[in-house]
Amino acid sequence: MHPDGEKILLTEEQLELQVAELGRRISQDYAGKEILVVGILKGAMVFLADLVRKITVPTYFDFISVSSYGSSTKSSGVVRILKDLDRSITGRHVLIVEDIIDTGLTLNYLLENLSSRHPASIKLCALLDKPSRRLKPANINIDYCGFTIPDEFVVGYGLDYNERYRNLPYIMILSPKIYGGGKQNVTA
Repeated sequence: MHPDGEKILLTEEQLELQVAELGRRISQDYAGKEILVVGILKGAMVFLADLVRKITVPTYFDFISVSSYGSSTKSSGVVRILKDLDRSITGRHVLIVEDIIDTGLTLNYLLENLSSRHPASIKLCALLDKPSRRLKPANINIDYCGFTIPDEFVVGYGLDYNERYRNLPYIMILSPKIYGGGKQNVTA
């Protein structure tokens, strides 16, 4: 384990098995359809790369980058689109892929924004869900959820703290001495 971690929360093997199961379910639900997988940068990149290799239906990719944090560990509440989609989603089946759902505020904004672009359907796949941190009115329906986790600050497998730890093949709880305490995560 990385020396900045308190403990490994999800092993490489657990992640691999759950990603395969999510890919199987998505393939079954979208049988006979094409999907546009929209990855939320940067955190979902590792998860998305593994997930799409497990999806058997025709799949296209696009990416969007949003921010409500800057370099802080707490959301500012103001959501900004830093990089928008490269293609139209009108009439397409869209699957949003997110690394972690925390407060839900950023994702709530993003779902409303993308829904206004008239996709044929829009579903959400999240590797991690932290429901204890959800804020109102963030009423998020996760169609495909990998793991529900406790209110711990986690990094690895795409999740970061100040752009570090994304490359870890597992998800670990980051030691509070690294980020100054509190249990906030750096994604929405």
